[in-house]
Amino acid sequence: MASYSVTAPWWAKIYYSGLVWKMEPDAVYLTFDDGPHPQATPFVLQQLEAYDAKATFFCIGKNVAGYPAVYGSILSGGHAVGNHTYNHLNGWKTDTDIYIKNVVQADAFINSKMFRPPYGRLTKAQSHMLREAGRTIYMWDVLSGDFDVELTPEQCLQNVLKHIKPGSIVVFHDSDKAWERMRYALPRVLQYCKEKNWQMKALPQH
Repeated sequence: MASYSVTAPWWAKIYYSGLVWKMEPDAVYLTFDDGPHPQATPFVLQQLEAYDAKATFFCIGKNVAGYPAVYGSILSGGHAVGNHTYNHLNGWKTDTDIYIKNVVQADAFINSKMFRPPYGRLTKAQSHMLREAGRTIYMWDVLSGDFDVELTPEQCLQNVLKHIKPGSIVVFHDSDKAWERMRYALPRVLQYCKEKNWQMKALPQH
């Protein structure tokens, strides 16, 4: 049994009311966490270009440092980028000061006020400090589950197709762990959105 919810739970939206969970229903918003990655990210960029889609990449600072050319290709493709901490910290297990310093460390490589917490986990204190510093914290309303090694690629696809609609913020991952499921699901999701005549936009960078 999965230990996560494919759609964002109502109580989380209330508890973290200052965070962005979905957008106005004028487009769908595909997002990719944990990159850049030397194999997965170029594949994602190729697929997005083929469908004239823009997306948002929440990047890990150490991965940007490790793959600057791949990161550059995200930017040159006209996509948005956000901070995903320097080395994928779990906010629930990290002291607030250490967590904030880790986010700031990633700022040296990622020029963005957009932030998404790894695992979707951060404390109210961490959330407050990040937003006080002018950051917009983007969560999601559809989780593909591509990181779940117990899911088949088809199950990952169905997680998205059953729930995506205009205004949705959808999470994929450009990572080793998600690769098998993401590379199957993403092109099919893009095709589905095209058939629905839905625009695919990057999240607004405040």
